[in-house]
Amino acid sequence: MDIENLIKDTFTAHEPDAPDSDRVLAATRQRLDRKRAAVSPPLVAGAGVALLVLAAGAVVALNRPTPDDQVATGAGAPAEPAVEAPAKPAVAELPMPFSLGWLPPGEVDYLARRINTGGTAGHPDKPVYGGEYLLTVTSGSRTLLVDVAEMRMMPPEEASFKSGPGRPVTLAGRAGVESSHSGGPGGYEVYLTHPGGGSLYVNVAAQPGSTATAQQLTDAGRRVAENVAFPGKTTVTPTFGLGQLPGGLRMCTFDVERGISGGTQTGYSVGTCSTMPPIQVHTGEASQVRGTAGRPVQGHATRYEDEKGYGTLWVLKAVRDTPIAVAGAGTQAELYAIADHLVLPR
Repeated sequence: MDIENLIKDTFTAHEPDAPDSDRVLAATRQRLDRKRAAVSPPLVAGAGVALLVLAAGAVVALNRPTPDDQVATGAGAPAEPAVEAPAKPAVAELPMPFSLGWLPPGEVDYLARRINTGGTAGHPDKPVYGGEYLLTVTSGSRTLLVDVAEMRMMPPEEASFKSGPGRPVTLAGRAGVESSHSGGPGGYEVYLTHPGGGSLYVNVAAQPGSTATAQQLTDAGRRVAENVAFPGKTTVTPTFGLGQLPGGLRMCTFDVERGISGGTQTGYSVGTCSTMPPIQVHTGEASQVRGTAGRPVQGHATRYEDEKGYGTLWVLKAVRDTPIAVAGAGTQAELYAIADHLVLPR
């Protein structure tokens, strides 16, 4: 399934539910990413961010008074019904484009789940999308690093490996190329033909300080690859969301990952999803906040900084004590317009 169509169709289906608030958001952060070795011509950039985050619409409810609540005078006329404040939209789950049907036995810790964006050498400005899972599996004293990613810009025959040449393989009826180097940085790697074009990449390696034989890594990696399911039914819980965006913009990628100091970090790239660069919307650190005070957004103070045409709008303490940034080459008004549709946790 084309991930861009998945994004567009899901967003369109839920547009009536999206909230329309009047607020703002802000700026840039350095995202945690486990570096993969360079892979042939394409650029693979983890975009801190996408798919669609949709919120429940605001609801106005009336409290119906009981007889005991009626006014004592006025022949028992009923009290004026109280109008509750609109319900705050809920942060929606994010669907992944594929699911992992099998993982090695042990305790699983997800480091990141996201939609990446990259470009081919021939068309670097036209983004290509693909989902990715980064995780560890710990069993006793052994910890395996697992990376499963769609590399839609690269067919298996163009793949390169961290160590050594690849060899042909067929797994679950899909042709590909694999390589295993248990003692080196690569571990086991395989690029399989993706049903939508390009490759499905699986990498299983021993975490530094752990040991695993080449056969153990190969067996685990092959079984992970054989059990990947398209389309996916897995969803991810972000720390904040976005409603219906202005000016024909939509969310193009997302990134939900474990923070360096604990907790979860969330990011989105926002744009047309057909050209780059997008605008980045993500959680950050209070120490990163710069700029001058701006108008409040959803009751939160803001800061805005412009650096040679690249603006960063910070919404302070948007997710508990964590700020959120909206950053990009757009004007200050455009960044505020995006921030107005931020869906904060209840």
